Amino acid sequence: MSEILLATFAGFIVGIFFTAIKLPLPAPPVLPGIMGIVGVYLGGVAYQSIVERFFA
Repeated sequence: MSEILLATFAGFIVGIFFTAIKLPLPAPPVLPGIMGIVGVYLGGVAYQSIVERFFA
């Protein structure tokens, strides 16, 4: 849980900093960005499952 709070806080600070110096936010569009992160996570979980099942 503390990792989630630290990541949220870091993102908040970066958002303030980028907005203050008038740069575009370093983030993809909201829904496609979230789905990309979910896809990367699911791919990692699937890989671990395949390796443990067939190669361990």
